[in-house]
Amino acid sequence: MVAILTAACSQPPLELNTIQLGRGLNPDKTVTGFTTRFKPDDTIYAAVLTSNAGSGKVKARWVFAGRVVSEPEKQVTYQGPASTEFHIQNTSGFPVGDYTVELFLNDTSVGSRPFRVETGDPKAGYTFPNTTPKH
Repeated sequence: MVAILTAACSQPPLELNTIQLGRGLNPDKTVTGFTTRFKPDDTIYAAVLTSNAGSGKVKARWVFAGRVVSEPEKQVTYQGPASTEFHIQNTSGFPVGDYTVELFLNDTSVGSRPFRVETGDPKAGYTFPNTTPKH
């Protein structure tokens, strides 16, 4: 009987499907506004999408200039495919530069995403040619 209870209570390990990075969050905790370029006042979201039912520890390690700036972790149990969300924000604004978020499942790195914080809109310097609408 103990073996049956143990088998019923244990969950398989989570399996990575994909990593998302962007500016917003959907109700299902997947990321929206996919990008690798952020402004200093943006909230930066990362999500680990898992493809199966299971349980485990999911962790995000946010790094800037070789230093860990945040390393939250969550113990999760899912009954099917799911998304685990992490985010960082800085009310004073993020320093401009290159960052990385590395994601872990059960303390094993499953991938990372580099991103950049920059000031201004990179498209702001681009002007469209003069066009006159035809009536």
